[in-house]
Amino acid sequence: MNYANNHAAMNKYTQVGNQSTAAFANPHRLIQMLMEGALEKISKAKGFLKNGDIAKKGEHISWAISIIEGLRVSLDHTQGGQISENLESLYVYMNSRLTQANLNNSVEMLDEVSALLLDIKSGWDAIPQDIIDQHAKSVAGAQPKSLANAKI
Repeated sequence: MNYANNHAAMNKYTQVGNQSTAAFANPHRLIQMLMEGALEKISKAKGFLKNGDIAKKGEHISWAISIIEGLRVSLDHTQGGQISENLESLYVYMNSRLTQANLNNSVEMLDEVSALLLDIKSGWDAIPQDIIDQHAKSVAGAQPKSLANAKI
């Protein structure tokens, strides 16, 4: 098996692992995974930019923009209040900066978005486990019984 085949197999294995984790993750963990994914894509875009691979840089920035947009549209403004409004504004700003970073080949803008996202993620990561568990139970309780008891 050559390097290309090994690399493709490893990518597929990682993809399947991520999909399995997502299938069984609670809502809190899913948000963490999205943030981790966006940070990874930004980091890879930065590496591609530094290596002069503009096409791959653009691909990874676009992917990060999509992930952040997913975070934005998942905000619950009815329960999130001012925090969700602030996060929405920040996500819109980050996507604007990523677009500018792509157009201007700016490592500094990529670093700025990474720092902002890391700040949000550190707050998210600091949520106590009992609050996470309570929220997961309330989300499961709000689903119809057939979905709450579904086995995947």
